[in-house]
This record gives sequence, structure tokens and C-alpha cells, in this order.
Amino acid sequence: MAGRNLALSLPLSVSDVTRLIRDSLEDQFRDIWIVGQVSTLRAPSSGHLYLTIKDEQSQLRAVFFRSGVAQLRFVLQEGMAIIARGRISVYEPRGEYQLVIDTVEPQGIGAFQLAFEQLKERLAHEGLFDEARKRPLPIFPGTVGIVTSRTGAALRDILAVLHRRCPLVHVLIVPVPVQGDGAAERIAAAITMLSAMPEVEVLIVGRGGGASEDLWVFNEEIVVRAIVQSRVPIVSAVGHEIDVTLSDFAADYRAPTPSAAAEAVVPVLDELGQRLDDVSLRLRRSVETAIRTQRHRLDTALRILREMRFRLQAQAQRLDDVADNLVRAFTNRLNALDRDRADRHHALLTRSPQRRIETSFVLLPQLCRRLEHEARRGLFCHRQAVLAHMTALDALSPLAILTRGYSVVQAVPSERLVRRASEVQVGDMLLARLSEGRLVCRVIEVLPHPVA
Repeated sequence: MAGRNLALSLPLSVSDVTRLIRDSLEDQFRDIWIVGQVSTLRAPSSGHLYLTIKDEQSQLRAVFFRSGVAQLRFVLQEGMAIIARGRISVYEPRGEYQLVIDTVEPQGIGAFQLAFEQLKERLAHEGLFDEARKRPLPIFPGTVGIVTSRTGAALRDILAVLHRRCPLVHVLIVPVPVQGDGAAERIAAAITMLSAMPEVEVLIVGRGGGASEDLWVFNEEIVVRAIVQSRVPIVSAVGHEIDVTLSDFAADYRAPTPSAAAEAVVPVLDELGQRLDDVSLRLRRSVETAIRTQRHRLDTALRILREMRFRLQAQAQRLDDVADNLVRAFTNRLNALDRDRADRHHALLTRSPQRRIETSFVLLPQLCRRLEHEARRGLFCHRQAVLAHMTALDALSPLAILTRGYSVVQAVPSERLVRRASEVQVGDMLLARLSEGRLVCRVIEVLPHPVA
């Protein structure tokens, strides 16, 4: 102690002071229990957990190294109330004191129970416990597989019940440890192996009673998933009726005890024979009753058929009569239609325009000759009349007057006819039109009266 006090009287480095504080804290708080609430939980890839444990007034940093985390049966979560056991130390690079956790338990509930609830919730969320995926047990299995301990009472109880109820059933046993390290992996492997055998139709998985910790192997996730993935239905028979494991939720059928599991998978052979006899008797009676009923119905149907045959014969005769009448009526109708067609054909021939056309072809040359004669006579008459009119027009034409020595005088350039000498003046240009040709003249002198 004197040496330590002497060391403290000398100037120390930060590392020295931090180391002294760490040694002091680790010496005084070597093994303590701390109650608090998890906060700022951090899980890096290293596998260690870093968290803060706090209460209403204070908080304490803590570290849980990977080796301890691997032993946890539950998952630490934010806000969880815990009881942590460990030692106080100092993280020298930051000069912070912290709790180095060795073990941790949930406050108010056991670690096993918390782990059970957490895994149950996660697997239920995946649908592993859904009733819809569970299969019915076979009515009369030929081979039953058993996964349990070789030395346990559960196996003896199962075999005794199977032999008593149904001696004909075949049994395949895969002995496995039902608690301790590695038991879960062995159980899962046995389930997978038996499920792959084509002759196995149903499995019984379980063990006898025990403490909750002894039954924990049937809460392991690997066992639950092996049960869900089994090809054949599985009966869970773990512990007593009050014991509940996750394997019970995943199994297709949960039996309260191993003996009850054996009773569930096979029927009682004697009872089955009696039931078969009863079913056979009921079936025979039902068949006989059905035969009598059907025979009565057949007799009734035959009687009705005979009556129907007589009625059908009468109807067939009537049908023949109707068919004969129909043929006669149809033939008469066809004959009448044929006669009517002939009459109409004759009437059409008498009124046919072809005869008129043929008559017209005979008269057409005569009419053409008469038309030609009349046309020539009319043309001659018209020609004579035109010649007469032309003669009259020539007599009245001014051009005919010009042939007699007269002329037509027009002023130039207006082409106005000059009828009097007083209408022109000396020097005017005149155009004189003769019977043959025209003359352009200039007025030299205007004489009021014609020359005698």
C-alpha cells in the first residue's frame, strides 16, 4: 500500500492512471450482479454485443463477448429488463469504465422460458405451426418409425401399446439421446432418415417426463424444422400432458404421453376386425336392400315398358295411316300444281310477244318500202317548193337588180347607204357595189338633180 501511495505521488502518464483505476475497479468489483434495462444495443460482425444498462437515474456501458453470447438461450433486445453478472473494468483507449458481462438472465422470467417464447413467435411467424399444413394420420399404417431414447420408459410403453393394439404393424427404431449436447442434431438427423424411407408411413418422436431443462432439446429450432420438413406425418409425445414443447406445435398430432401416441397411430386389431365385420354386415344388408329396391323398380319399369309397347304399336299404326294420307295429299297437291303449271304455260304461250314480233317481221319490209316511197315523194314536193321560193327570192333580191346596171353606194368608212346626193359632199369617199366587184370613188361634184 505504501508503494502504491508512493507511486501516486509521482507524475503519472494517462495510461498509468487508467491502468491503476482499472486494477482498482477490477479488484473491488470482481463479481457483481447488476439490474437494469438494455439500451443502445449494438451487434457488430465480430459477434460481441455492446450495450448500455440503465435505470431511471444512471447508465452503465457493458460488453458481452462472443464466447458468452454463444451460450445464451434467448436473444437480447432493446428495452429488455435483465440481471447481468460480471466485473467492472476500464476500456483504456477511451478511459471509460464498463461492465464485462459473464452471464445474463431476463428479469422476472427464466432464460429458458424467454428463449421458448422468442423462438415460438419467430417460427409461428414463418407459418411452421399453421394448422392448414398439418396432415391426417394414416388409418392403418404398415410401418411406424420411432425416434426416442433406447433406455427410456417411453420406448417400452410405445412398443407395449403397439404390440397389444396391432401385432401386425412393423416398427423401425432409431435410438437417440433426448437431452444434453448434440441431442438436437441427432434427433433431427433421425427424423430425416426415417422420413426418407418409403415404407415408413408415420413417425413417433418423444421421450418420457422430466424437468423443463431436460425437455429443452425438443424446443431446439433444428428439431422443429426437421418435423415440419418430414415426408410423413409426425406424432409428438414429449413428457407428460402438462409439458408443452415447440415440437408439439410443429407436429401433425400432439399426444399427451408416449402411450397415447402409440394409441393414436394404430387401431386395435380386434376392434378393427369387429368394425370390419359390422361394416361388412351393414354393407351386405344395404346391398340386399338396394337390390330389392332396384328389382322392384325394374319390375315396375318392365310393366310400364310393356304398356308403353302396346301404346307404341297403336301409335305406330296411326303413324302409318297418317303417313299414307300425307303421301296421298302430297301427291294430289303435286298433280294439281303440275296441271296449273301447264295451264299457265299455255296461257303464256298464247300471250307471248314472240308471235307479235314474228308478224311484225313480215310487215316490216312492206312498211319500209311504203315509208321510202312516201319519203321520196315528200322530198320531191319539198324540192319543187324550194326551187319556187328561190326563184321568187332571186326576183326580189337586190343582187338581181344590180345585174340590170344598178349599184349600191355606201359612205366610207361608215358604210352608210347613200340614197340622195344631198347626203354627201365634195371630197367624200364612196364605195359603189356593182353586180360584179366594188368601186371606191371620190365625190367631185354634187348635182342637185339628175342629168336629163
